[in-house]
Amino acid sequence: METRALGPFQVGAIGLGCMNLCHAYGEPLSAPDAERLLLAALDMGVTHFDTAALYGFGVSETLVGRALAPHRSRFTLASKCGMDGVTGEDGVKRRVIDGRPEAIRKTCEEALRRLRTDVIDLYYLHRWDRNVPIEDSVGALAELVREGKIRAIGLSEVSADTLRRAHAMHPVAAVQSEYSLWTRNPEIAVLEACRELGAALVAFSPLGRGFLAGAVPDVATAEAFVAKDLRRAMPRFQGAHLASNLRWLADYTALAREAECTPAQLALAWLLHKAPHILPIPGTRTVGHLQENMAAASLRLSEDIVARLEALVNPGTVAGARYNAATQTEIDTEEFSA
Repeated sequence: METRALGPFQVGAIGLGCMNLCHAYGEPLSAPDAERLLLAALDMGVTHFDTAALYGFGVSETLVGRALAPHRSRFTLASKCGMDGVTGEDGVKRRVIDGRPEAIRKTCEEALRRLRTDVIDLYYLHRWDRNVPIEDSVGALAELVREGKIRAIGLSEVSADTLRRAHAMHPVAAVQSEYSLWTRNPEIAVLEACRELGAALVAFSPLGRGFLAGAVPDVATAEAFVAKDLRRAMPRFQGAHLASNLRWLADYTALAREAECTPAQLALAWLLHKAPHILPIPGTRTVGHLQENMAAASLRLSEDIVARLEALVNPGTVAGARYNAATQTEIDTEEFSA
């Protein structure tokens, strides 16, 4: 596989997002199946694994550590802090954004234990906590670098302005943001800011949360997803928005056939085509889809196909916001004008 720079590391152009091993979409894998998938990815040459304290409230990190710790020298390990599960007085664990230095340090120590490693290669601030200056959170991450507990710093879902403020405190190796044909927000400012600063743009949900892989064409309503599926609360998968998006999906699938690839491969190849500092991290729960995704690294798209793709799927043709109103307040990424 082609390699690309992820901060100081060279990794395969396509990595593996480890969120949906235990969290977010559909039913989670059993622990043995998740570990088999992780080992299959390693055997296929995946060298970039991305997890977070939030995913399954530590379950994803635990699975990654259990499966991959014996092979630690073979891959670049990324995880995230600043958004975690906190148990309330009612005994229920809930998602909390906390960018205080003491919370970042605590989460890192817990992550190192779960991941069964002495150092995390790339450690992201999962969300900017607006109650804490970005300089304070990045300062805490910089201290972890000095202590040798992490090797490089990343940010997730931040604006170009926040990125520059953070980078002035300590070099930022990567920004992770949702980026795909149907989510183009990084093109407003962050993609170029990353290029200027020498940071990678790590594209999460590069398959449009399964939509661009043809994984949800028969879903008539968001309620068709299982109860804990995040897509139930996302406007693009609801009502008239979903119906509108389904109308261009057939033409998108036809373009994939013309390009002699699958819809998922088309979406990933498009991202790799856009710029050399973009690294997509699709997730999956099957070895078959893993093989399909990794094969996209060898595809080359014609300029004609790219132009027709971008005319078909863009902010003007995709219906619905990517997050609901409550979640939207938690991110700092630039948004297109309504």
